[in-house]
Amino acid sequence: MRILALLFIVFILASLASALYYLIKDKGQSDRAVKMLTVRVALSLTLFLLLMGGYYFGVIPQNGLR
Repeated sequence: MRILALLFIVFILASLASALYYLIKDKGQSDRAVKMLTVRVALSLTLFLLLMGGYYFGVIPQNGLR
């Protein structure tokens, strides 16, 4: 579970970096930055739901991942 959460965080940061890149490169002329930010929000929401589900089903104990 820890590796999955770290992978999600890496993908979220990569999506954020690519949105910044598209924002600077396109100078607001395309919607690629908005699409990357939408991907980031979707990944963040998915990670949140996975963590909540893992806690609910007992995959993540009450004292956290160790």
